[in-house]
Amino acid sequence: MRRQIITGAGAAAAAFALGAAGAAAQTPPLSAATIAQAGAAPGETVATLPDVVVEAERARALRQSILARFGARETVVDRSTIDGLPGGANQPLNQVLLQTPGVVQDGFGDIHIRGEHRNLQYRLNGVALPEAIGGFGQVFQPRAFSSVSVLTGALPAQFGFRTNAVIELETRSGALDPGGSAGVYGGSRGLFQPHLTYSDVVDGWDVFATGTWIRSNMGIENPAPTRSALNDRTYQTHGLGYAARQLSDATRLAFIAGTALNDFRIPNREGVPPQFSAFGQSDIDSTTLRSRQWERTWYGVASLQHRFTDNLELQSSVFTRYTSTSYTPSTAGELILNGVASSSFRSGTAIGTQSDLVWRVHPQHTIRAGVQATGERARFRNASYTLPLDANGDPVDDPFVIDNRGGRTGWLYGVYVQDEWRVTGRLTLNFGLRWDQMVQYVTAGQVSPRLNLVWRATDSTVVHAGYARTFTPPQFELVTTPALAAFENTTNAPFSLANGLPRPERANRFDIGVSQRLFGNLTLGIDAYYKDVQDLLDFGQFGNAIIFTPFNYSRGKVYGVEFSGNWRTDRLLVYANLAISRAMGRNINSAQYNFEPDELAYAASKYVRTDHDQMYTGSAGAIWNAWRGARLSASMLYGNGLRAGFANSEKLSPYATLNLGVQQDFVLPDRGVWTARFDIVNITDTRYQLRDGTGIGVGAPQFGWRRGLFVGLSRAI
Repeated sequence: MRRQIITGAGAAAAAFALGAAGAAAQTPPLSAATIAQAGAAPGETVATLPDVVVEAERARALRQSILARFGARETVVDRSTIDGLPGGANQPLNQVLLQTPGVVQDGFGDIHIRGEHRNLQYRLNGVALPEAIGGFGQVFQPRAFSSVSVLTGALPAQFGFRTNAVIELETRSGALDPGGSAGVYGGSRGLFQPHLTYSDVVDGWDVFATGTWIRSNMGIENPAPTRSALNDRTYQTHGLGYAARQLSDATRLAFIAGTALNDFRIPNREGVPPQFSAFGQSDIDSTTLRSRQWERTWYGVASLQHRFTDNLELQSSVFTRYTSTSYTPSTAGELILNGVASSSFRSGTAIGTQSDLVWRVHPQHTIRAGVQATGERARFRNASYTLPLDANGDPVDDPFVIDNRGGRTGWLYGVYVQDEWRVTGRLTLNFGLRWDQMVQYVTAGQVSPRLNLVWRATDSTVVHAGYARTFTPPQFELVTTPALAAFENTTNAPFSLANGLPRPERANRFDIGVSQRLFGNLTLGIDAYYKDVQDLLDFGQFGNAIIFTPFNYSRGKVYGVEFSGNWRTDRLLVYANLAISRAMGRNINSAQYNFEPDELAYAASKYVRTDHDQMYTGSAGAIWNAWRGARLSASMLYGNGLRAGFANSEKLSPYATLNLGVQQDFVLPDRGVWTARFDIVNITDTRYQLRDGTGIGVGAPQFGWRRGLFVGLSRAI
């Protein structure tokens, strides 16, 4: 395993990270930070710590022990780094993830890791959540987590369904991170963001809760290069709560519940010419449209951890997730401009269970096994206003509605077993087998072997290599059965009636990398990967609603190399990442009605770049604990441009943005610890375009954020 920690923490954390590769999955000791928080001196024994702290540490250690990372590349962003970055915990989760290797930014809060569109697995305290319709980038808030980890590569057999990357989110804890805060953050584009966090032990319960409310005039990327967008206001409410209690010395019960309620107005473009007549109108100002979209997500997890013996432990969980997206058009305006105005609704209610067991059979062998099952009810509804065509093919001003709705229940099942074999003190082999089955619009399954090797060549050099066969179902809530024939002879006629159902993606993944520690503080890494794919899954936005439709390329190839480095001391963190990636697909074989015939024909004859392909991606940053209570930080993003043009044959211009931040702690007469911060986003006011509205499955143009100034003030409670 290659594990990089982006953290400003001290030597204890660094030592544990470097010692983890190829080591036995044993319960780690209590950290120095935990001992200090519990009021004990570093020299005191663990027995002097409050029981609730020891129990919380053991529970976290059990989750880490169950989670198999061998052969995967892991990048960890800890609590202090999240707070230290420009924007801190006030920024969306996707902005934190962009500071890790190989992560590409896109519009709508989307990110692409290692040349893929989505295929990300989010885990809360080790429990995999079914993906939300809009992804999780704008559902989770960073202030809720003690750490955010990104696992990539040829993942072990424990990980199924979404296997391009695993985003492991460790919630904060009242026992390990007591206290709370209240504050407000805001600035450019009308941002106003109050937040409240509470963390404590209450009647034996380890409790943490956080809530954030957001108002901004820039909810979605601007379709124009101006500093402000037209009709782009957003209101968002985010919350997460965690509670855990020790039922006995061997058993612990934990609950997590959260929500994200997001309201977006769809930004307008100036000067879009009218194309049709509707409701007696033939002219309209495109800036007067008032389209809106609501996104709702609720999720909950209940987990039971039990230690049968010192060598046999289990975590068993049940989870639920409701997600919905509802788009309301500006009916007359969209008809006049586009010839169609669709009210769209998607929802999915999922309930499932996941159990993971670790059995340390022998000092050289650790067996892990588990099972996962998820049932989901997905519904869709589209009410589309369109215009009929006369005998000559000309539109007639007689709008009518085509209503299409439906629903289906789908199931996912997965079972795995694997053996972590410590062949020698420096060589570890992890081999496993996984079976996955989907019963949705398509019924399919696969048995997938996984093999990972970790070699600690020296005390400072770690080499890993892996192979994984993977099986990725299409995102169930996004699959619909459109009434294509009903739209014939209208202004919203499909390009064809061809509509193959999205298939599960099947792939062979290969990964190899090396990590080298130099001078005690510098860690360098290189990681290469290759993925050969049958039925490569991709997503496109076909219409004004920000709802993606899955489709397949019959064949695909994704490959690249990532370079990373970080210098870490007690007062300074400096890191840099560079990724080179290529993603290609050939022959679109599902949802073909969305594509123009010439693009379909072109993609059928040769490999084309996927729309989210970006060859060069970079990130860098620094956090300096400059003086007592003060912290200075900087972060940078570089991209050489996503794909555009006919069949993604062109690319957009390269860009680089720089952010700066400063924060200061101080004590006022109320004896409270206050923190003031000032952040500048895109300090050079770079104009850069993420999308230009062209390319396979690309919607409207989107520009990145112009310069923004933000201030915040919070108080510890």
